[in-house]
Amino acid sequence: DAKRGDIGNTATRYAEAFFKHMNFDSITVAPYMGKDSVTPFLEFEGKWAIVLALTSNPGSLDFQLLEDASGKPLYQSVLEKSQTWGSTENLMYVVGATRGELIGEVRKTVPEHFLLVPGVGAQGGSLADVARFGMNSSCGLLVNSSRGIIYASKEKDFAKVARQEAQKLQLEMKDLLDQYLK
Repeated sequence: DAKRGDIGNTATRYAEAFFKHMNFDSITVAPYMGKDSVTPFLEFEGKWAIVLALTSNPGSLDFQLLEDASGKPLYQSVLEKSQTWGSTENLMYVVGATRGELIGEVRKTVPEHFLLVPGVGAQGGSLADVARFGMNSSCGLLVNSSRGIIYASKEKDFAKVARQEAQKLQLEMKDLLDQYLK
């Protein structure tokens, strides 16, 4: 997992390093330095820039929900502006699972973009809410649960319990896909 967000010439070097030399499929980028900090990651065919939009960490409230004079939260401005930089083929967004109802607002702005959704499990995000508010006609979601799986047990049965948690999440995802994509 690599997260980047630097000025254009440095962003270009990071994009080359991760996509050309290390063959990463995607990189998470912070958009707050503007277009030139993101577009170098959009220049590689078959690769993805994942823009931080509405994250699930507590500190995200420091800025992402701040409203401008018209009442628009910062994350909405990020979505609107950044989607002009790329396409649904190379640009997706991080939207935290702990922001269930706001995922629906994100979906209105970026209806066809993939959403990378961390925060299911240990952070308290609901997979059902993620599906209800965020799924589009082709699913459009990459749901991540890390700590809920890897820290499911501190005992010797770690691998078994982690596998059970992963399978439980997979079955819940399958049920939700069946429910919403019929």
